[in-house]
Amino acid sequence: MIAGLRLCRVFGIEIYVDWSLAIIFALVAVGLGAGALPRWHPEWSLLLDWTVAVIAATAFFASILVHELSHALVGKLVGVNVPRITLFVFGGMAHMHGEPSNPKAELFMAAVGPLTSMFIGILASFIGVELAVLAGGPVSEPEQLIRMAGPIATILLWLGPLNVMLALFNLVPGFPLDGGRLLRALLWWVTGSFDKATRWASGAGRAVGWGLMTVGLLMAFGFWVPFFGTGVGAGLWVALIGWFLNHAARASYIALRIRSRLARVPVREVMRSSLDTVVPDMPLAELVRDHIMKTDQSSFPVIDGTNLVGVISLRDIQLVESGQWPSITVRQVMTPSSELPEIDVDADASKALECLAERDLEQLPVVDHGQLSGFVRRQDILKWLSLQPEPAV
Repeated sequence: MIAGLRLCRVFGIEIYVDWSLAIIFALVAVGLGAGALPRWHPEWSLLLDWTVAVIAATAFFASILVHELSHALVGKLVGVNVPRITLFVFGGMAHMHGEPSNPKAELFMAAVGPLTSMFIGILASFIGVELAVLAGGPVSEPEQLIRMAGPIATILLWLGPLNVMLALFNLVPGFPLDGGRLLRALLWWVTGSFDKATRWASGAGRAVGWGLMTVGLLMAFGFWVPFFGTGVGAGLWVALIGWFLNHAARASYIALRIRSRLARVPVREVMRSSLDTVVPDMPLAELVRDHIMKTDQSSFPVIDGTNLVGVISLRDIQLVESGQWPSITVRQVMTPSSELPEIDVDADASKALECLAERDLEQLPVVDHGQLSGFVRRQDILKWLSLQPEPAV
């Protein structure tokens, strides 16, 4: 299950909007509609102020989506699958399956995002200036320019510099920002080690995160910081961005280490050849009484004869009121096998864990030459990881 609202599908890439996006969307719209626009254009009506504010906020997140799409499309060209993009409170994220195969591919994927944002920023600024000048004649100051701009020109003059700032921020050499990925590509090129390059780039990301948190707290306590300024509200935002970057850098490196440790482990070594199974016509009451309460399994393969016809999990049962359990069968609430992904017995365990996380599943059917061989469970992969010695870093 994927959190958020599915927006659309572009170039075969699913676009999702996380609910947290509503927070920053509202802040941007309110900042414009109740603050900047009435100050820039006191002659505008309240309705026009808020209409322009909502359109501008929408255009900003559309530009972030274009930024992420550029990563995804270049990723497809260099062999990295990006099935989904999620827009959320701090911007956007392209969900990659795997990592680039070489430093050159990483370099292209990382560079295209800031270049796209810079292009949008310059183009929007240029068109905004031209529209404003056409409307009011030559100007000598930026403030005068935006005051004479109409609604469309105002949106572009606000959106342009914001995208330029977004491009510059993304070039900060801290993983997982684009600048951190550029740094990783260069380190990978020099050292020849993807793991070492990721460790160093992640360390840079955590350092940048700690730096931003420090700057934000100084601003919140009234100190003036060059380029950042001062103020409680702005300081808390800078500190929050720093915390997020620090957390993301650490999480990205941990995920890489897990993938590396599982990359050469075949699924057959961590799978279970047998699990407690149930039949499709079993009432849920019997399933709960005789199976769920007597095993540690959270999901059960549903077998009809020798065929796997589906899987039923605790979450499926929780959707049914307990009073209906005696009259509802497993077949009525299970996930059919046609909707279940499967994995080959010789595939890397890292692929299995990735698929489990992507689909928010607890287990996957394992096949051997097209025949069901067993099941691989998330908890068994994690148990295997806990038994391995910590790799050198």
